[in-house]
Amino acid sequence: MPSFKERLRQGKPLVGTLLTMGLPTVAESLSRCGFDWLWIDMEHAPLSLDLTQQLLQAKDKQCPAFVRIPANDEVWIKHILDLGAEGIIVPQVKTKEEAQKAVAASKYPPAGTRSVGIARAHGYGMDFADYVQDANEKLIVILQIEHQVGVQNIDSILQTEGVDAIIIGPYDLSGSFGKLGQISDPEIQDAIEAVRNACQKRKMPVGIFALLPEQGRTYIRKGYQLLALGIDVHFMWSGARAGLESLAVEASIK
Repeated sequence: MPSFKERLRQGKPLVGTLLTMGLPTVAESLSRCGFDWLWIDMEHAPLSLDLTQQLLQAKDKQCPAFVRIPANDEVWIKHILDLGAEGIIVPQVKTKEEAQKAVAASKYPPAGTRSVGIARAHGYGMDFADYVQDANEKLIVILQIEHQVGVQNIDSILQTEGVDAIIIGPYDLSGSFGKLGQISDPEIQDAIEAVRNACQKRKMPVGIFALLPEQGRTYIRKGYQLLALGIDVHFMWSGARAGLESLAVEASIK
């Protein structure tokens, strides 16, 4: 089976979903549903390093998981990669310098500054030589553009070597324009399109979040390659509510 990086290079849509609940059963179940990847969210969800490691241990090995770190910080990047995540999602990248900082922290020397410690990523040392041999090539670095300053600097950000994909964060992006949640506002749509066009011009895989499948289909038609479809907790409550509403209709007929 091709690696995730190879599949990215093939240009086909890759659909993932967000994990926010610190329940290994949820990670295990969703990773077996057919998703191409998982997005473990440490930025907004109440996930500790211990819980994140449990999610990584529970998921299917054929479904890579990328952890959105709480901040663009070398300590967080080191912790997450040492846990065995297949890559990182870095929030709120606004400049080329911030992009370079994230890439450097994710790569072992001489390509970067990642330090070495005994960790799960390399079998607690048992697979150390094999892991470090190709970790720099295999690990995925995804940057989030979710601020108007990042939009303004997108061309220089895309010049950063070692970036594997860009994901647009439409909600925080709208907030940076003073229009929080107004995703359909023309100014916000223009900003989103500017990032998408810049990425596609440079053949950089670009992604975005879609809560619902109909939104996802629209994004795929526009050429978005990384699609984050839905959130674990939303799948749960929306499915439960739909079931109850369907049952209520049946009960009212009788």
